[in-house]
Amino acid sequence: MSDNAIFLGKSDKREELFLPLANRHGLVTGATGTGKTVTLQIMAESFCKAGVPVFAADVKGDLAGISQAGTPIDALMERAKKIEFDDYGLEATPTIFWDLFGEQGHPIRTTVSEMGPLMLSRLMGLSEAQEGALNIAFRLADTEGLALLDLKDLRALLADLAERGKEITTQYGNVQSATIGSIQRRLVVIEEQGGDKFFGEPALDIKDLMRTTRDGRGYMNILAADRLMSSPQLYATFLLWLLSELFEEMPEVGDPEKPKLVFFFDEAHLLFDDAPPGLVQKVQQTVKLIRSKGVGVYFVTQNPLDVPDNILEQMGNRVQHALRAYTPRDQKAVKAAATTFRPNPKFSTEEVITELGKGEALVSTLDLKGIPSMVGRTLIRPPSGRMGTITPEERKGAISNSPVYGQYEEAVDRDSAYEILQKKAATRAEAEQQAAAEKVERRATTSSARQPQSATDRFVKNMASSVGRSVGNALIRGILGSLMRR
Repeated sequence: MSDNAIFLGKSDKREELFLPLANRHGLVTGATGTGKTVTLQIMAESFCKAGVPVFAADVKGDLAGISQAGTPIDALMERAKKIEFDDYGLEATPTIFWDLFGEQGHPIRTTVSEMGPLMLSRLMGLSEAQEGALNIAFRLADTEGLALLDLKDLRALLADLAERGKEITTQYGNVQSATIGSIQRRLVVIEEQGGDKFFGEPALDIKDLMRTTRDGRGYMNILAADRLMSSPQLYATFLLWLLSELFEEMPEVGDPEKPKLVFFFDEAHLLFDDAPPGLVQKVQQTVKLIRSKGVGVYFVTQNPLDVPDNILEQMGNRVQHALRAYTPRDQKAVKAAATTFRPNPKFSTEEVITELGKGEALVSTLDLKGIPSMVGRTLIRPPSGRMGTITPEERKGAISNSPVYGQYEEAVDRDSAYEILQKKAATRAEAEQQAAAEKVERRATTSSARQPQSATDRFVKNMASSVGRSVGNALIRGILGSLMRR
């Protein structure tokens, strides 16, 4: 490997990817079983060896072998010799394992606030009205200083919003309780998919994805995604969130000598399947602008048609493994893939795509002037790390020896929207209870003052009045009689 390039393989010449142009993004495509994962592995190994940290999702569990030194295999040694890969050796790449569920790696968390209403709406598949209600909820949280950290915070906020619907109508707009109820039901689905473990603190520090070793090698960050793939919306939303966080957090660097980070989107089609136009536009904008932050984004997928054209045209470095042409759609994909390469007069690109063997690929990268090279039929170099999975003990050892071990393992639940709204609800309930008690007491006092007399009381009172009047009359008559007699 030269100082400013990584070696990919050999066609009729050495095929290299120049580090100063590696932030111009790339695309790795090919049918299942044609060697995409191995290509991803050798690119990641080379970037890390050059001091560039890498982040990639391990969809099938077979990328984890990069953390272990490979074993001598005759076929690999022969290939290295055939392509004149004199520097080939078997070695492990320093690796940090991550897992949204915290089972096969360090937990990755973010807060609800950091995810934001747009991506949460994508994650939950909300309608336009529901997305509007969610935006109102976030605006209300900002106005009232309510921290949204985990899903119970969002649940409490939505419940409070439903109760105050009429109160906030003139300021924020009409919010129907039925709409809030629909969002709450979607949150239940996210929780069942494991999203409750993803939202919380401590949140991931993006800088931990850009670590290097003491000897200057970049760390390979692997996201365990085999279980995550059963929740494709959570997977796609997480990757998009991570890309957006990198864009917001990293400073502008222009065109560096080598990338600050290389990001691999495996199963890239999941990012775009059923995505609304606004979200696709956000991906396009982020991919276009993030290269100035020194981040290279590489999409890995089976079919180049999986990636929208306006994003595909930004992929400067391309590796195309074999495609099958059994159906009209397959034939269209082959033709589309062929037209994206700079033609080579020595062969028909469209024909060769269907003839490539395992470990072979069509390669075209940007030269130092930013011009795509002529496509070359390339024998991809062998990997230095193990191809395939690792044992649970090896994974456990890598996690316990990780430079971030202990930073994310324990979740933290500090006072946030849920606790604040609970206290407000308790205070409000206590005040209402006290007001109700005072009202009851006032009614009792008034009732006692107006309470009707019984018949006995009235008889005694009347008798007393009659006796009093008789005695008074007798006294008056006696006095008047005495005066008259005189």
